[in-house]
Amino acid sequence: MAVLLSRLGTSSARHRFAVLAVWLLVLVAGGVGAATLAGETSTEFAIPGQESTTALERIDEEFGGAAGGVSARVVVAAPEGEQLTTDPENAAAVTELVATLAGLPGVTAATDPLDPAAPGVNAAQDTGYSTVSYDAEGGVSPEEREALLAAVEDAGRDTKLTVEVTGQAVEEVPAVGGPSEVVGVVVALLVLAVTYGSLAVAGMNLLTALVGVGIGVLGITIATGFTDLSSTTPILAAMLGLAVGIDYTLFIVTRHRQELLRGTDVRTSIGLAVGTAGSAVVTAGLTVVIALAGLFVAGIPFLTQMGLAAAGTIVVAVLIALTLVPAVLALLGHRVLPRRQRAAATGGPARHARGRGFLAGWVTTVTTRRVASLLVAVVALGLVAVPVASMRTTLIQTPAEDTTAARAEALLAAGFGEGFSGPITVLFEGARPAEAAARLTPEVSALDDVALVSPPVPDADGTAALLTVVPQSSPSSEATEQLVADLRALLAGADGVEASVTGATAVSVDVAHSLDQALPVYLLLVVGLALVLLVLVFRSLLVPLVGVLGFLLTIGAALGATVAVFQWGWLAGAVDLGATGPLLSLTPILVIGILFGLAMDYQVFLVSRMHEAHSSGTPSTEAVRTGFRQAAPVVVAAALIMFSVFAGFVPGAEPTITSIAFALAVGILVDAFVVRMVLVPAALAMLGERAWWLPRWLRWLPVLDVEGAALARDRAADRAPELVGDPR
Repeated sequence: MAVLLSRLGTSSARHRFAVLAVWLLVLVAGGVGAATLAGETSTEFAIPGQESTTALERIDEEFGGAAGGVSARVVVAAPEGEQLTTDPENAAAVTELVATLAGLPGVTAATDPLDPAAPGVNAAQDTGYSTVSYDAEGGVSPEEREALLAAVEDAGRDTKLTVEVTGQAVEEVPAVGGPSEVVGVVVALLVLAVTYGSLAVAGMNLLTALVGVGIGVLGITIATGFTDLSSTTPILAAMLGLAVGIDYTLFIVTRHRQELLRGTDVRTSIGLAVGTAGSAVVTAGLTVVIALAGLFVAGIPFLTQMGLAAAGTIVVAVLIALTLVPAVLALLGHRVLPRRQRAAATGGPARHARGRGFLAGWVTTVTTRRVASLLVAVVALGLVAVPVASMRTTLIQTPAEDTTAARAEALLAAGFGEGFSGPITVLFEGARPAEAAARLTPEVSALDDVALVSPPVPDADGTAALLTVVPQSSPSSEATEQLVADLRALLAGADGVEASVTGATAVSVDVAHSLDQALPVYLLLVVGLALVLLVLVFRSLLVPLVGVLGFLLTIGAALGATVAVFQWGWLAGAVDLGATGPLLSLTPILVIGILFGLAMDYQVFLVSRMHEAHSSGTPSTEAVRTGFRQAAPVVVAAALIMFSVFAGFVPGAEPTITSIAFALAVGILVDAFVVRMVLVPAALAMLGERAWWLPRWLRWLPVLDVEGAALARDRAADRAPELVGDPR
């Protein structure tokens, strides 16, 4: 692999203008395609075939779209001590508001809270709501959303009523490139500038990564015109593509600069860098791609789509690093080095003093006090992972504080009860379903946490009926989740009818249950993959075992810290967290898949240099120290860059992505600075020569040659005639 990649890098450097033109053409074509073929993204998460999802589809058929459509709920509250119905001024304001809502662009209907036939006011008559329905097929455009928000704001300003709005219609589709994300990119640029000692090279690194992200996100945007994708998909792909794109380029540029300082000419140096560091990039990228593509084991289509889209962006980042980066390096020549180092690079091989800096002292201390270092790392990460035991997940997202949606939900909870915004719907089908629903209503009402059961609503031909159950607790509470289970247990034995429990809360419970079941299988898959891959890379059993155990500690610490902040509320203000509650159901499985690939990045890049030193005859402990001194500065820079990028997606971000970005940011810090820079060197120092042992019966395994040993042999062979005085 190293030889093939070296040839690819050399070819890209030789044909640098053609390579630049091809990538520019791909970027422009992606932009044109996105502008002409893009479709809408979805904010809904559901699993085909689940009871709740199937019931929603049946309701849509039987009741003519009663379960579908995009809507908003405009909430009105009278001043303290007044009512909406008895005060003529308040009643007139509500009537006028409903008329305004009904006339807004895209609105098909707006219910009247004061309609005696279908009232939408609470028992105290001081809070009401109007359900504003939009065309289900067309969705809500930004202009329609702005018109609704403006109408609500005007009503709240021009009347003495408190008016707020919540619902899917006011949920904005998340966009890439918010202020906090830009700050993360700027921090990454500063880290690159300090690492390279050159702002121009740092800018080149960032620019090539942005090209890869742009192509990946534009490709996803084009795909939305042909398939339904989650609105989270482009953000997830951009976040991952930017982080790994910067890091992969950093690995190759760093190795190229090292070769230049040894006196190697530019083109040969590029080939060597792509053959060695590029091999690590391909291996690391492959692990990320397989981990993301492996999300299909969950059996959830939207999760599989997210994984494949993000994996596609990673593939683009790897191709950029192997082709576009060498082409740009060829254009830069020796300017890739700081000015003070160029003379040494062009004047012949430079002497390199043995590292005596902080990192050299760090690894010496860790490998000398190996037992203490190992114990401290394991105990510390174990403590951080403790909150995982109380982790809860949900698809019900709590609106950020100080938003109109949060204020509307608060008004509804105060006026109608905590469970009003998350009603549970029961679909009855079969013989005389309305009678069966009425017969079972007393038993349903007697269940724990039931606040209200509405009268059954039959369909037009009497073959189906709907029963609405309003819980006492909030939609994301454990009590409401238990109520879904209790309802299903009660209705499982209903005579003569088929009863299906559905609604947003039931869908959330079903998705969370499916993900919880898939999580152990997926974790086993990625751990098994890590073992196989690392055995192939390092031709050792114990080194992969140490790496995988470290990865498990990373996962525990990342999710534990996320539970402590997002569910328990610890240090919530530090990350500008709007509201606390259960984690998004997607968070654990996505974090495992993404962190697996990124952790393997560091494992491969760091330990491969240790393996390279050991293979050249250096004793085991000294090989650990030598490899650490060579690779740790790059790993530190890469980790800080990834942390900056992920952290930039945390404050004020789209709720779906916030907890994922936080867990990834914490996971990167833990994995790079605790697992790979404390636990791994300490463990390998303890194992000594046994760390690199491979059983005889496994020695038939192929040699991946991540360190580029074949390149070194070819280079030595090329120099041999010169050493013996060959007249050529």
